[in-house]
Amino acid sequence: MSEARYRSLRELPGVHALAAGTAMCAGCGGLEALHEVLDVLGTRTVVINAAGCMTLLASYPFTPFHGSWLYTSMASAPAGAQGVRDALDLLRSRGRIGADDDLTAVVLSGDGSAYGMGLSATSAAIERGLDFIYLCYDNEGYGNTGQQTSAATPHGARTPTSPGPAGHAGEKKDLFDVWVAHRPRYAATVIGAEPLDLARKVQRAASLAGPRLILALAPCPTGWDYDPMHGVDIGRLAVRTGIWPLKEYVDGAVVHTHVPHPRLPVEAYLSTQGRFRHLFEPLRNDALIGEIQQRVDRYWQNVG
Repeated sequence: MSEARYRSLRELPGVHALAAGTAMCAGCGGLEALHEVLDVLGTRTVVINAAGCMTLLASYPFTPFHGSWLYTSMASAPAGAQGVRDALDLLRSRGRIGADDDLTAVVLSGDGSAYGMGLSATSAAIERGLDFIYLCYDNEGYGNTGQQTSAATPHGARTPTSPGPAGHAGEKKDLFDVWVAHRPRYAATVIGAEPLDLARKVQRAASLAGPRLILALAPCPTGWDYDPMHGVDIGRLAVRTGIWPLKEYVDGAVVHTHVPHPRLPVEAYLSTQGRFRHLFEPLRNDALIGEIQQRVDRYWQNVG
């Protein structure tokens, strides 16, 4: 895309910065969440982007972000955020920038990095008390390379690398609890389909200092196999079935910001996606559907 064309897109009334020059899949739930998060944070940000789906937003030397942007390898984004934060603090200490010119360091990561390859660097950054926001768009697989199984893939989901007819035999890692175990300044789960809950949590995170997590479930039309037009409905079903709890950790306590009642059966969510089609056809797998339902029921019983 030419610079003139890029600028013309950015200047169109009502066109958000992230609408210009993007090469994302239609209906991307991660992009939906990123839109909403950056709308709240504003332009005084520097996004440290771990390799993944969202790095496709940039086409050197242009990016669709109004703020600053830095690319890192999949495992290194928190280390990159440390360097950015240190540089900004050094500039402030020398009087070269003032408080009004400071930027918020925002790590942008998919679940491949957040749950797996970059977890060690993230843990170290939290332990150092790094002042940053960690935004993970969790599409529950390595979406940029074919939706292979990741540490975030849910039990029973079929991926190109899950052996056997029953889908992924393992369990989805609980990244929220991993962060809470580190005692960060703040952590929250969100989803783009619930924008008011998301905006409130991002505002709260922005008002604090230290390590802060915004963990967004990111429905993925290509990886989850559904029509992009149904993305928001699927996001809402994730919340209404209790599969994706909306909660936050602040001041040493976890609080659920939404308790679904009545809670829909999990099959209302599972049946919308091709990655779970094997649970319903050619023969219905009541045992595995019931197993997934029991996991969700136990979670909410413990909450209650």
